[in-house]
Amino acid sequence: MINFEEELKKFHLSLEVEDAEEAIYNQDLTDMADILVKMISDVSREAYENSQAAQAQNQAQEESPAKDDKKEE
Repeated sequence: MINFEEELKKFHLSLEVEDAEEAIYNQDLTDMADILVKMISDVSREAYENSQAAQAQNQAQEESPAKDDKKEE
């Protein structure tokens, strides 16, 4: 038989919809959208850094032959 007194002791009220929604949204969980945003940000930053390095290298190469030409004259 069911012991109602013991069952009542075990009983916990379920959260109301608003409380459940708040409990769910207040958790800081990483989802796929967060992961994709982070990956795109990392790739963009890396591409920018690589382009800056390439520009600096090209600029150094352009200046280097000019200095060598002046030495020959």
